Amino acid sequence: MTAAPRWTDRYERLRFTDDGDGVWIITLSNPGRMNATDATMHAELATVFADIARDDSVRCVLVTGDDGAFSAGGDLDWIGTQVGDHAQTMRVMREAGDIVRTMIDCDTPIVSAINGVAVGAGLAVALMADISVIDRDTRLTDGHIRLGVTAGDHAVAIWPLLCGMAKAKYYLMTADFLDGAEAERIGLVSRAVAADKVLPTALDIAHRLARGPRHATQFTKRALNHWLRQSLPAFEASLAYEMLDFLGADAAEGHAALVEKRRPDFGRMHNDG
Repeated sequence: MTAAPRWTDRYERLRFTDDGDGVWIITLSNPGRMNATDATMHAELATVFADIARDDSVRCVLVTGDDGAFSAGGDLDWIGTQVGDHAQTMRVMREAGDIVRTMIDCDTPIVSAINGVAVGAGLAVALMADISVIDRDTRLTDGHIRLGVTAGDHAVAIWPLLCGMAKAKYYLMTADFLDGAEAERIGLVSRAVAADKVLPTALDIAHRLARGPRHATQFTKRALNHWLRQSLPAFEASLAYEMLDFLGADAAEGHAALVEKRRPDFGRMHNDG
């Protein structure tokens, strides 16, 4: 095992572990909050894949979560700072865009081990990975609609490619949960396995990729990701619509309902005229 690259020192919410063969495990870690994405983690996810892409010592990365969860979505305290705040919304928009774009542009293979609940910004990383392995019994949802904002983090870019437009519209417009087995059935993830097999399966795949022909693997990824690059205009639109929604009444009501653990009443908030 080798020491972590020097650039990893500036990360607080991401832990780095050398697993040999040039495979590095990145663990999302926000203790006591099911690895919810807060301001620090969001900013770090916006830069880490660019750092990885520049480091020739890294042949594959595996992203997973700490303490039996992948990521329980956006931290509600952090989300609350964005509702109605234009300057904060612009910062979040830049970071959210960078997460998706840097994952697409990172030629280094990315594997996700979705070891527990995955929602929101954490789900973006889980599904934008090149190969995804999930606990067949865990649950995931995009969740933006529950908050009263457009599904803008990643979903418009990749869900229609993964599971088709009909399923993408259903799950993104209803924010229904689905389990790992169903996610595999519709093509949203690569593999669904028993909980105790998630990390070993994902690591086996990561090491196979790391030991393979480096340039052939990277260029295959780069070529395939041109499909995603074609979706970037739609992604940028969805991200802009999401941020616009954060400045409106529905997001305020959605956030309040989540904090108060009640059903939101979006109907009385409408002032569309």
